Amino acid sequence: MADILTPDLCVIGAGSSGIAVAERARAYGASVVLVEQGRIGGNALNTGAVPAKALAAAGAHARALRDGPPFGIAAEDPKVNFRRVHDHIDQVIAALAPQSSAAHLMALGIDVIEGAARFISRKAVAVGDTEIRARHFVVATGARWVAPTIPGLDAVPYFTPDTILDNTRKLTHLVVIGSGVTAIELAQAYNRLGTEVTVVAGGELLPGFDPELAAVALATLAEEGVHLEPHAAVSAVQARSMGIGVAIRTGESDRLLDASHILVAGGRAPNVAALDLDKAGIRLDAGRAGALQLNGALRTTNARVYAVGDVTGGESVPSAARAAEAVVRSALLGAMARPDRTVPRLVSTDPAIAEIGLNEVTARTRHGVGFRVTRWAFADNDQARASRQTHGLAKLLTDRRGSIIGAGVVGPGASELVALFALAMSGGLKGADLAAMSVPYPSFAEIAVRLGAELRRGDAPGPLLRAWMAVNRLLG
Repeated sequence: MADILTPDLCVIGAGSSGIAVAERARAYGASVVLVEQGRIGGNALNTGAVPAKALAAAGAHARALRDGPPFGIAAEDPKVNFRRVHDHIDQVIAALAPQSSAAHLMALGIDVIEGAARFISRKAVAVGDTEIRARHFVVATGARWVAPTIPGLDAVPYFTPDTILDNTRKLTHLVVIGSGVTAIELAQAYNRLGTEVTVVAGGELLPGFDPELAAVALATLAEEGVHLEPHAAVSAVQARSMGIGVAIRTGESDRLLDASHILVAGGRAPNVAALDLDKAGIRLDAGRAGALQLNGALRTTNARVYAVGDVTGGESVPSAARAAEAVVRSALLGAMARPDRTVPRLVSTDPAIAEIGLNEVTARTRHGVGFRVTRWAFADNDQARASRQTHGLAKLLTDRRGSIIGAGVVGPGASELVALFALAMSGGLKGADLAAMSVPYPSFAEIAVRLGAELRRGDAPGPLLRAWMAVNRLLG
């Protein structure tokens, strides 16, 4: 006889989003079952953000050795041992794994079940011989990388961002097919570790980010030796006895690249095929292939079922913590909470790019000319000068009332600076209020203060202030 469980909440997928939902639900006192068929921690911990950042850190150290002479430090070209780089990545994952392990989750009172879940009705899922009849379900199964349709690609081995992090050998010439964040981050990391890298993008590089900020980061990649091919297409891949031929077309021009390896880092598709969604009455979004049809509260067409994380297929996925809070409040309390989608966006290149809210392109679409852009260059920051990291720019966007509607930074400490802007936005501060912040000197945080001062300088004094000044002149 099959086991039957009746928890308050069943979460399908134990990645960062699924774990966040499970932990938040337990904090509310709910009974929770968490189902995972792969490694707990999901892509973010095992094959995604965490190992990618560890790889980038290794590349940054290699670059720092090469950049020693301007500081008066002579260093030979670093020798990279990819086996030891891989060991470094494994050590980082191992150090963080206990935070999301099955033992840790079970200690919180979460029932963890290993296996593949599939819906058997609108009110139940099955995992092997176990049937789970929960009050509510949350789908958090993530997404997978999808290879483009290119003649000859299926005849050669290729990496995806998930598999390249298992590599233990130096690559001679890596051709990256993709234009997004992951493609650019991995391209710079591998180039810094001594690999020739060519990025072939079907359109703009880093689409969706402020073009002015993206241009600064991409210029650095090009200066470091990454070959960037925007608005190009891979027309064919040729298997060879030695290496791989990659034919690319740019406009009317055709070229053949001699590659040793290919990294496919283009589109992703939600992992929903094995869930039997039709048995639960969950419909897909006709306008977005493979994506779930969701309302603003992340609820599917089955009122019992929600979705969070990359499986939603959204362009702006709420952070795990915010999505978890909203979904748990909706499911357990009936609050119909909507997650805040105004979350920072990050490209972990060097220099990094970080944005919050609207950028100049999206602000122009929404506000027309009714907004103001204030800029501050890293070259005018003392900390940047001292560390020779002057290639950077910060932008603050404010509306007609002076409220912050967006901010973007490209440069060292970009994510920390944007965190200040995010805090100011959530607290309802005006852009000019940043001028009153007390920050260490020297620091990159001074850039936020300078932006506020620029806004304050542009504001004309009000009538009361002018009158007070006039009185003081008379008294003086």
